[in-house]
Amino acid sequence: MRYPNMYDDNILPFVRINGGPRERGHQHGEQAKDRIQKAAQFYVGLLTKRDISPARLHTLIQEFLPAIEAFDATYVEEMRGIAEGAQIPFEHVVVINARRELLMYARMQPDTLAPDGCTAAVVLPEMSVDGVLMHGQNWDWRVECAETCIVMHIARDDGPDILVFTEAGQLARSGFNAAGIAITGNNLESDRAAMRNGIPLPLIRRKALETPHYAHAIRAVYHSPKSVANNMMLSHSEGEAIDIECAPDESFLLHPENGFLVHANHWESEVALVKLRERLPSPDSIYRGRRVLRHLTRHTGKIDFETFRQAFMDQFGYPYAVCRPPQKATSGDHLSATAATVLMRPAEGVMEVAILPAVRPAFQRFTLSV
Repeated sequence: MRYPNMYDDNILPFVRINGGPRERGHQHGEQAKDRIQKAAQFYVGLLTKRDISPARLHTLIQEFLPAIEAFDATYVEEMRGIAEGAQIPFEHVVVINARRELLMYARMQPDTLAPDGCTAAVVLPEMSVDGVLMHGQNWDWRVECAETCIVMHIARDDGPDILVFTEAGQLARSGFNAAGIAITGNNLESDRAAMRNGIPLPLIRRKALETPHYAHAIRAVYHSPKSVANNMMLSHSEGEAIDIECAPDESFLLHPENGFLVHANHWESEVALVKLRERLPSPDSIYRGRRVLRHLTRHTGKIDFETFRQAFMDQFGYPYAVCRPPQKATSGDHLSATAATVLMRPAEGVMEVAILPAVRPAFQRFTLSV
């Protein structure tokens, strides 16, 4: 199958920001203006198609803002700066950051959107050939978002610098900081009711990356109220990793086994499975995590970076694979795919990213040092 040119030569912009919250946001908005505008148009349009009127959208956003202000008022200032720099309404920046939460409120069946999937893994130093922790993820989502991603370097005076892969206009998605803390996130679903005062997921991930303390990063993920279920995997370059399965009102922990930690899009905590009812957004999740783990453990000896990379390129079950090509969603005429593969070595300050890797597995390399 031949895909449009956008899938062949999608070069990620590298955005560098610093200063206070408003200034950082303004720099982000100016440097990624086109991609932020495109992201805002896409998500506002998607909500409109799902019967969220402008008035209803305004009401929903206003319900989020007090919780965000209480969580960290500087994030509101940074989003206002993004809006100014990108020349879009402030509320549209909130939409980009709260898109998962807002889509949940739209009237839709679970399979009418491409699943916000993902497969994530950590290899601890004792299983790495050079003793360096590796943390990676495949992000499964709408192919349109392949054109709205960036890698962003955040230089900070009040904490560790941050290198993050994210959708343009978001405060964070997957990344690491100069203290060696890394984070990725995977979608989960359950029968737990949503919380109106939950914190949008990009803000929680940003909070985890702003601290130099691993314990504080865990606290940010574990204790923050959420509007949706989500799985977040945290690691520290000195050899720690933990997976936190989050319902809106409760969190459950998973630990590495034999030097590996892998997670896809279904609940694995035995405690969680006793307390809530699973909703499986992506049936292929059942084998995706196992395929990555099998790839990592079938090799004799320890794991090098190329072996780690190839684990995320697995094609079993194609096209419903660890690395998914653009394909029509179960319902509707839109395309979903593995939008990006993100591989990190936080101790070395290195991130590699491939956009739509099932089409063109070409990785760009970014570093925390500038």
